[in-house]
Amino acid sequence: MHYGPLITMLVGGLGLAFLFGALAHRFRISPVAGYLLAGVAVGPFTPGFVADQAIANQLADLGVILLMFGVGLHFSMRDLLSVRRIAVPGSLALMAASGALGFALSTALDFSLAEGAIFGLALAVSSTVVMLRTLQDSHLLETEDGRIAVGWLIVEDLVMILALVLIPALVGRGVGGGVGETNFWLALGQTMGKLVAFVAVMWIVGRRVVPWVLHWVAHTGSRELFRLSVLAIALVVAFAAAALFGASFALGAFFAGMILAESPLSQRAAEESLPLRDAFAVLFFVSVGMLFDPAIVLRAPIELLAALAIVIVGKFVLSDLLLRAFGRSRAVSLSVSASRAQIGEFSFVLVGLGATLGLVSGPARDLILAAAIISIFVNPALFALVRRGVKGSDTVPIIPPEAVMTASVPASAAATDMTDHSVIVGYGRVGGLVGAALRAAGEPVFVIESGAEGAKAAHKVGATVAEGNAADPEVLAASGIARAKRLFVAIPNSFEAGQVVQQARAQRPDLEIVARAHSDTEVAYLRQCGADRIVMGEAEIARRMLAFARGEAEG
Repeated sequence: MHYGPLITMLVGGLGLAFLFGALAHRFRISPVAGYLLAGVAVGPFTPGFVADQAIANQLADLGVILLMFGVGLHFSMRDLLSVRRIAVPGSLALMAASGALGFALSTALDFSLAEGAIFGLALAVSSTVVMLRTLQDSHLLETEDGRIAVGWLIVEDLVMILALVLIPALVGRGVGGGVGETNFWLALGQTMGKLVAFVAVMWIVGRRVVPWVLHWVAHTGSRELFRLSVLAIALVVAFAAAALFGASFALGAFFAGMILAESPLSQRAAEESLPLRDAFAVLFFVSVGMLFDPAIVLRAPIELLAALAIVIVGKFVLSDLLLRAFGRSRAVSLSVSASRAQIGEFSFVLVGLGATLGLVSGPARDLILAAAIISIFVNPALFALVRRGVKGSDTVPIIPPEAVMTASVPASAAATDMTDHSVIVGYGRVGGLVGAALRAAGEPVFVIESGAEGAKAAHKVGATVAEGNAADPEVLAASGIARAKRLFVAIPNSFEAGQVVQQARAQRPDLEIVARAHSDTEVAYLRQCGADRIVMGEAEIARRMLAFARGEAEG
């Protein structure tokens, strides 16, 4: 048999990622830890099969593109602008403070001035993939926490793009090949000009062309072609951003998703790209694990502990203090701070550039890579610990129907005292129709929604809204589930819906629970979780069509 390094990388990486990820899940550890161990197993520092690092890195880049595209699909420019007063100064201040700690450590380790600056900057920047994956797994990406986190990530991306362009210029190897102030300002001007041009093209041209293309494809009726168009848009825009405008793949993909989010087809686009996003995100963690040399734990334990203290403890504390200074609640502050307590992909690129330019030595590179791997490994556990610690200490944000929807939701509101009402989880297309009909009939409705658009739609029909994850027992309790008439679980993801059903059934064994499903398998799963009635779209359409044929229904 003839097979190349790409096939062996996919087979070895995904196969071992599944094995180690399943073991991690069995022991109630984040699957991310298993994916990283899979990377260590196929890496060059452990015996046995060694995967191709160059191919792994390229697959990881695809993961970053698809992940950021998915994030952009759930965000709008309004969401980013709503947190700009925190994202811009907060991210810059945190990078400066964290970088200063890293530079201080580099001075103690006798690194050169340039090496210390790169070392500090590498420790200051957080991993986009890890942070987004952590927020996604906790269903926080579309909450206030998520908006702040994504805003900080975008600012960090821009800072790192500038750094990657300006560092060569500062050492005399950039634009024009000369050393001096002119060379520096020329490189800075060109970079800023390209970034502004990219944003302008996406805002003026992209927001018209991209949705139009997607709508045209949708009208062809081909699901395969629609899925292909979504992936093509994400990849082409990300590649064009990097090749033509000097931006990063991540930034280009994010803007492509954000432009597409204005289309009514954005939800479908997100669903179609989800399987590939998950698969390539796993390959990202495998590629990161391949960089880890376990021997550094014995070779430089004190230095490694000091670097980890800056990344995990220092960045956590600094982020928390900064967010508190901006007036954020304890829950928001701790959640965002915990998600930032790691370093990742841009740190690898930065240290690689420094090594190419002769600015970064082997010991500094090994410390950065080891700190990245271990911090990524530890981060899910830290985040889960923090979330458990704040759960119950901050009450669920409840928004009365007459309140004005803002980007900042009051965290001190009390739980509802409603009785004999309906609780709706998810206020999208299905939940919105159910809620509007119930309100039109004069019934009280309580909506649990994590997205800003859904919450606004629920407000318009006079429903009471809680922003949060319905699988959280505290959120369900705050909805007055103990006194509710029934529960409608209208979210499309059956796994998440099953968790909600289980939590609701645990709190109210006699509650009537209605859920939605897309297949017979999902129907069986939701029934096993405790749902009383399950509505499957295809089955209901078939019943309605038969009713038309028999003359039992009117159009």
